[in-house]
Amino acid sequence: MGIIKPLPDLLISQIAAGEVVERPASVLKELLENSLDAGAARIDVQLEEGGVRLIRVVDDGSGIAAEDLPPALARHATSKIGSLDDLERVASYGFRGEALASLASVARVTITSRQASQAHAWRLRSESDSVEPAALAAGTVIEVADLYFNTPARRKFLKTEATEFAHCDEVLRRMALARPDVAFTLSHNGAAKRRLASADFPRRAREIIGDDFFPHARPLEAAAGPLRLSGLAALPAYSRAGRDEQYFFVNGRFVRDKLLTHAARQAWADILHGQRHPAYVLFLELDPAGVDVNVHPAKTEVRFRDARGIHQFVFHALQRTLAKPLSAAENAAPAAPAFVPPAFSYARQAGLAVGEPAARPYLEFARAAFDAAETAVPSALTIGGDDASATPLLGYAVAQIHGVYILAQNAAGLVLVDMHAAHERILYEKLKSCLDAGPPATQALLVPLLLSASEAEMATAAEQGEALAELGFAIAAAGPRELAVRALPALLAGGNAVDLVRSLLKDLAEHPASRVVETRRNELLATMACHGAVRAHRTLGLTEMNALLRQMEETERADQCNHGRPTWVQLSMAELDRLFMRGR
Repeated sequence: MGIIKPLPDLLISQIAAGEVVERPASVLKELLENSLDAGAARIDVQLEEGGVRLIRVVDDGSGIAAEDLPPALARHATSKIGSLDDLERVASYGFRGEALASLASVARVTITSRQASQAHAWRLRSESDSVEPAALAAGTVIEVADLYFNTPARRKFLKTEATEFAHCDEVLRRMALARPDVAFTLSHNGAAKRRLASADFPRRAREIIGDDFFPHARPLEAAAGPLRLSGLAALPAYSRAGRDEQYFFVNGRFVRDKLLTHAARQAWADILHGQRHPAYVLFLELDPAGVDVNVHPAKTEVRFRDARGIHQFVFHALQRTLAKPLSAAENAAPAAPAFVPPAFSYARQAGLAVGEPAARPYLEFARAAFDAAETAVPSALTIGGDDASATPLLGYAVAQIHGVYILAQNAAGLVLVDMHAAHERILYEKLKSCLDAGPPATQALLVPLLLSASEAEMATAAEQGEALAELGFAIAAAGPRELAVRALPALLAGGNAVDLVRSLLKDLAEHPASRVVETRRNELLATMACHGAVRAHRTLGLTEMNALLRQMEETERADQCNHGRPTWVQLSMAELDRLFMRGR
């Protein structure tokens, strides 16, 4: 007899469960997706022992007919798709037809459901093939008890009760962000943990992410052809140590996609340095035919038909939103973004045909003011008058503190500006623009600046003469251990030339690539801007301070310096009053 034999159905389902059912959170995800596909407006989740003992999901969806209950627990049985064409245009969360069957092979599953047309509900248990009458007003109740009761080896790999509950909670948070129109409740061991009423997107995002996120969040709305990107992107001042606040949804489905993550990371690359991570909640909508969701049983990975077009669209949309000058943000029309749940009613198209931004310009980005002025940059500012257009966004300077901070007054109250950080960003953006337009303007020194140099610095200056010239420097040997600086970029002529040259030579020595200016241009320009910016403890006059404020308002990414730190903060009159207990 042959040694190759077909596997028993139960073993096949248990193998499939290894991919679909990683932990209780995986179970909850599948059940929540089924409830949403059924059109539920309210979903209640009850967990016991982190979901290992019990996961109970109650919804008010359309329900399951009595005759459809047995097939619901069968392998590869689904109501979501019926052909390859349906698979290529999946418009539902679920479609593989294996989740419930996999669950029934490693847990005790009970389904109780009632459709509006039925006289009463019906119940099916995974241990039995018979359907029995039950009591239920409407919708569906699915109970998954004793997860991995028959595969104890898998159960040993589960973490503590608290850890498993945290994973379940995160799954519900993602679903709730994607569907603010649906009410959710979550309880654990009989104690209520979350109560989320049906709401608009800003309110739901506040409930899930928290109030700290919103003062730093910029709304974005971009479209190009069949693509639409919307959501919230936080400025670097709210950067995170981990990726815990990165939510990306494709047609309403939460995904972990390397292409989208890379596009987002690149958009923040010029303003977020070190090991920090950006925070965002983003929704990408496109024709379902343009994305393959049948990549992995967990359905958190996707594959785009036009990967490059998607990457460029997301990158440029985010970059434009984060780089918007303060003056543009000030003049943008204040309009609260409305969340539109994915309808998946896209017309068939031959291809995405996503071009470069220059060829397919995006819609103008809308700026939103959420609940109150404390959580957004003021859009109408005055000082001592009724004319809102008479005062610029950052107001007018009134004083300087210890040669470090500029104090300015605007209609909202007090503005504090870190003058070095602000000037550093201004110079950096100007240097990039100058270099993009061609060789930067240089200023020859009447008397060459001489500085002593080490052997390494002498060698770097000689080897990287061409790179230095491209950056606007004329540096040559003036002796065995001496360099002569004969010209500097005009924008940096007032900076500390000695420190600037030494830092630049150090950077060039560490990265002596033949095309160092092209490959590391922004890093080199950031070093130049840092040393060329006005230094701390330097006294500025009111005219100089106001000139700096006006430049900030016209500079892209002026909200943060080159290292991701904020350049200015707003203290409203209400906040100042609270400090002095006025009105109490």
